[in-house]
Amino acid sequence: MCVFLSLRMNKAQIKKQYDLSNVDEEYFGPKYVQSAFEFKTWPVIPSDRSGQLILMKWGLIPHWVKSVEAAKKIQSKTVNARIETLDEKPSFRNSLNERRCLVLADGFYEFRELNGKKHPYFITLKDREIFSLAGLFDEWINPDSGELTQSFTVITTEANGLMEKIHNRKKRMPVILNPEEEKKWLSLDTNANDFIRPFPEEQMQAWTVSNRLTSRTLERNVPEVIDAFVYPEIQMADLMNI
Repeated sequence: MCVFLSLRMNKAQIKKQYDLSNVDEEYFGPKYVQSAFEFKTWPVIPSDRSGQLILMKWGLIPHWVKSVEAAKKIQSKTVNARIETLDEKPSFRNSLNERRCLVLADGFYEFRELNGKKHPYFITLKDREIFSLAGLFDEWINPDSGELTQSFTVITTEANGLMEKIHNRKKRMPVILNPEEEKKWLSLDTNANDFIRPFPEEQMQAWTVSNRLTSRTLERNVPEVIDAFVYPEIQMADLMNI
């Protein structure tokens, strides 16, 4: 699963890179880490407003959900969506055809399991400060309050060689889009199968980070969360090619 993202660029930088006409005024600014299971907002560019950056809640709530209780329950299961089965899942089928989005990030975190212990990694691209993940969104109206919630999911695909080593149990990774693919994804008339391939590993880089990422006592949203951290057992495993 892809459940931890970072985005450290400021609003002006993002607006320039994506040629946006508008950025949500509540944009939260640089974020070193955010978990999907906080169910907070994250910046996305939706297909029906491609010149705008909108803050949406992570964890897609389909428009057809009938109650607040059901919305909370399904949101925890829709932070990611497997690209291979998008058109089979009721939660994602309509959004695939009508509501796609770009999920902005400059890196993500994943865990490598070794001897029953999980070690966190920070993964980013070598040649781009910011990149887009393929996503879907939907709009749900709270039947009790009438409040509109816009929410999204990050699409995942099979892992490349680098991510197979890191995410060595489920062997998945987010669908990372090249700049020329971003408009194609948002156009709605392209088939999801066109994006099913994993991103080239030679264009990515990764390093281990400390367990601050999952700490319950230390502040996580600080620059230090991305700093390289050495685990002797990981170094040994790499030397032994395990």
